[in-house]
Amino acid sequence: MNEILCITSYPPRECGIATFSDDLINAIQDKFGESYSMRVCAIESKLEKHAYPPIVKYVLDTSVAAEFTSLAEKINKDSAIDLVCIQHEFGLFSEQKESFPIFLESLHKPIVIVFHTVLPHPLDKLRSDLQRIARSCSAFVVMTHASARILCEHYQIPEDRIHVIPHGTHLVSQMDRRKLKERYGLNGRQVLSTFGLLSPGKSIETTLEALPAIIRKNPSVLFLIIGKTHPTILKTEGDTYRKMLENKVKELKLENHVRFINLYLKLRVLLEYLQLTDIYLFTSCDRNQAVSGTFVYALSCGCPIIATPIPHALELLTDNTGIIFDFKDASQLAESTDHLLNHKQQQVQMRINNLQKMAATAWPNAAIAYASLFSKEIDTATPLRYSLPPFNIDHIKRMSRGFAMVQFAKGNRPDINTGYTIDDNARALVAICQTYEITQDQSCGKLIKTYLDFIQFCAQPDGHFLNYVDKSCSFTPQNQATGLEDCNGRTVYALGYYISQSDKYSFGWPIEPILSIFKRAFPMISQLQSPRGIAFCLKGLAHYHQKYPSTEVDQLIRSLADKLVACYETNAEKEKWMWFEPYLTYDNSVLPESLVYAYQITQDERYRNIARESFDFLLGEVFEDHQIRIISNQGWHIKNQEKHIYGEQPIDVAGTVIALNTFYRLFKEERYQRLKEEAFYWFLGNNHLHQTIYNPTTGGCYDGLEEHNINLNQGAESSVCYLLARVTLQ
Repeated sequence: MNEILCITSYPPRECGIATFSDDLINAIQDKFGESYSMRVCAIESKLEKHAYPPIVKYVLDTSVAAEFTSLAEKINKDSAIDLVCIQHEFGLFSEQKESFPIFLESLHKPIVIVFHTVLPHPLDKLRSDLQRIARSCSAFVVMTHASARILCEHYQIPEDRIHVIPHGTHLVSQMDRRKLKERYGLNGRQVLSTFGLLSPGKSIETTLEALPAIIRKNPSVLFLIIGKTHPTILKTEGDTYRKMLENKVKELKLENHVRFINLYLKLRVLLEYLQLTDIYLFTSCDRNQAVSGTFVYALSCGCPIIATPIPHALELLTDNTGIIFDFKDASQLAESTDHLLNHKQQQVQMRINNLQKMAATAWPNAAIAYASLFSKEIDTATPLRYSLPPFNIDHIKRMSRGFAMVQFAKGNRPDINTGYTIDDNARALVAICQTYEITQDQSCGKLIKTYLDFIQFCAQPDGHFLNYVDKSCSFTPQNQATGLEDCNGRTVYALGYYISQSDKYSFGWPIEPILSIFKRAFPMISQLQSPRGIAFCLKGLAHYHQKYPSTEVDQLIRSLADKLVACYETNAEKEKWMWFEPYLTYDNSVLPESLVYAYQITQDERYRNIARESFDFLLGEVFEDHQIRIISNQGWHIKNQEKHIYGEQPIDVAGTVIALNTFYRLFKEERYQRLKEEAFYWFLGNNHLHQTIYNPTTGGCYDGLEEHNINLNQGAESSVCYLLARVTLQ
């Protein structure tokens, strides 16, 4: 592993940069714990002395010049350190301004510096000071494109050394705002809020001055001022700013409309306050403030925002994501707030827009960006290894109501109006069975029973299965209008898998009803023509055959496998198009994988050879530069035509991971094992957007990867497919 030393203020110190660094370091450790060891050099001064956790390797007292020299010597002698990452804010090093650039010049390690403030139109002294700092650093990180332009144009920093990595934000499990208001005793109130360590630069008095006009038209308004006074200000100036605000509340008779929450809140509580907020107010009067963590946290919780025009706000609040008002203009703030309070649909649209816009800034995505930059600066040829997330079936449980798993979600909240499908519940049966086999989580039992009951509900007397069920538990007309062979195949596979592993489950359910449904499907199976329906049935029959071998099942396997062989021989062109169809569509990997299962039962070399030929052809179409780019659902890949890109879905990635595992078990070739990991990393951020598709906070998986954004809905298919891929890697 490469060791990264982060020079920064750090908890238990309470300041924005300490919080930022803690979040960033945790995100990198969670995401790339096998690639990077993160350590800290904590910045403190004579006013800020703390006891630190073990991650802190060194401490720098910035009020003592000699400590800079001593630290440089320690870092240079420390062979474990591969790179130094410095969080820079002018105030952090103000006590020994000349010592800091000398310290940088003394270091013999690559240096990445993160500028939290970039001042435009600098005087000559400031420009030369920053340019001196820049000469010692190999890369510069800023959080907005505006800051990047200022570094280029006002400080003449080369553009190719500047990297824009947005301020990270926390992933949230979207909660019902009304229920949150009930929990915090805010029923019936329209909540305005702001948060952060209090200081005069917050200009909260601007909101207090605007409130009388807001309340006249909106009497249920309550303004929450969340956060205690900044510790440094408390030590130097006392609590005068808060007292001034409290006096202003009394003077304006706002006691029933303003609430001070004088605490440094735990993250979970803070995010809940932001989610119950109707409008977030950002009133900073610092025109040179480049970025704000409080501002982006509110955006990432979906808050509609009214903000002063700091560069960060101007860059983000476009396309109906918020409203800008002038610094300290209380009347303009009142007008904007009143407008937004009385336009509910605009609030709803802003919430949707903000959640979509801020998805890329989630801390796991920030970790990917920083880790990639560190890798480049250290100049290591070793690819980044993503850490496997722990098992989390919370979202599967959320989507699985008493009757069955709901088909789609809005965000991470099930949309019961979309009903249920046997497709999703059959996949979920396999995923939860496999999860139970690994984790022995007893809560899986209830889920398994739910999915089995739903499959029995959809089973028809002639051996077929219906797919679509509405929220009233009635079969829909889609079952007549839509071909059902693929979903029938998936169901046969799920039942075959469950039967083959049933001895491992200690839930005491009788197997006979499931065996009866499975055997009743044999005539239907023999009539299948869909390649994917055939392929899934082959997998199901092979699993069943392991426990209940018979001539009948053996012959059925051979018959289905021969159908796939016929498809292959009809469409394949040697060295040009080694495939079963004249196009590549969805869930492609199951076709060659199913022939591996057929080979393992029959030992027919034709199945083995075609499986390998076709799968290697498919891998050549979807892997490039250690990254999987699966067939686009925006337009299938037609033989002899240009391939579409973008529009990638989890079902295809999961299918590839599963098939690679099957091929590795048979052929024992390390390339299949390596590609299996690379394919799974797509979920964790190894994709063209370098963004996580799996949400570790909810346990859900986003529905798709588009050209410029991710579909943030976490439906059943996507979330179950992620889980299927995750258990495969175990």
